[in-house]
Amino acid sequence: MVQVKEFRIVMPMSLEEYRVAQTFMVLKMQQQSTNEAEGVEVLENKGFEDDVYGKGQYTSKLYRLQSKAPSWLTTLAPKDALIMQEESWNAYPRCKTGCPYFAKLSVTIETIHLEDNGKSENVHGLNKEQLAARQVEFIDITMPTTDYWSYAVGNGNFDFSTFKSEKTGRGPLLEGWQENCNPVMTAYKLVIIKAPYWGFGGKLEQALLAGERALFVESHRNCFGWIDEWYGMTVEQLSELEEQGDCLLNQKISKPLLLTDTEDHESKFTDNSKTHLQQGVKT
Repeated sequence: MVQVKEFRIVMPMSLEEYRVAQTFMVLKMQQQSTNEAEGVEVLENKGFEDDVYGKGQYTSKLYRLQSKAPSWLTTLAPKDALIMQEESWNAYPRCKTGCPYFAKLSVTIETIHLEDNGKSENVHGLNKEQLAARQVEFIDITMPTTDYWSYAVGNGNFDFSTFKSEKTGRGPLLEGWQENCNPVMTAYKLVIIKAPYWGFGGKLEQALLAGERALFVESHRNCFGWIDEWYGMTVEQLSELEEQGDCLLNQKISKPLLLTDTEDHESKFTDNSKTHLQQGVKT
C-alpha cells in the first residue's frame, strides 16, 4: 500500500524569515527531546550539489524513538527498527527527507516553500495517477493537535488568538488570518508512505501520517511562537549555532546528561542565541 498526502502549512512570515525560523526551531526542538537514552544523533552534516536540487546541505541523523512509539507498534517492529535513520537534502526553498524504517517500510517527504497563502496547485509536478491518489490537508497553526502523537511529539501552550510578537508586532492570529496576513508563505509537504504489509499496512500508514502531521503542527507553531528568539538572526549565525548544537546532541546521546533538565538546557540555548543576536546587531 502507498499513501500520498500533501500538507499545506501557511505561515505569517517571509520565505527568508522562515528559513531562519525553521533552522532555529529544529535546533531547539532537538535539544529539548534528546537525553542519554533517546533523541537525535547527528551522523553527518555537509554541503552537497547535484543536478536535481542544485547546492544545499545534506544531513544524516539517528532518531531513537522507543518510548514514543505506540505499544502496538513496539510489539510488531523489531527493537532496532525504532532507531530510525533520516537523510535530508536541504536546498531551500526545496527540501527532501527520506526515512527508511524496517524491511520495506519507508517515508519520503518532499517540501517546496512558496510565497503564497497555500492555494498553488500541483507544486510538486505530480502525474495524473499521483494526483488522483493525493489527499490535501490545510494545517492551521492556531489549532494544536490533541491526539496520542501530540503527546509524543510535544504540545506547546501558545495561544495565537492573543499572541503578539514584541519584535515584529505580528499577531494575534484570528479567524481567516491566512487571507489577510503580510508577509505570508506556505510549506507544501508531500508525504509518501509505503507499507507493503498485508493485514496491518493500512493501520501503519495512518499511524505514521498522524505522527508526521503532529510534528508538522508542533514544529510550525514553534516557528512562530519563538519568533522573538530568532528574529534578527542571520543564516551565518545559525550555521555556527548548528555546529555547536550538533556537538552537544552527540555528547548527550552518548554520555550522561550535560544539562540537568529541560528548563536548564532551554535557558542555556536561549542565552546562546541571544549572544548571537547581540553580535549581529553590533556588526
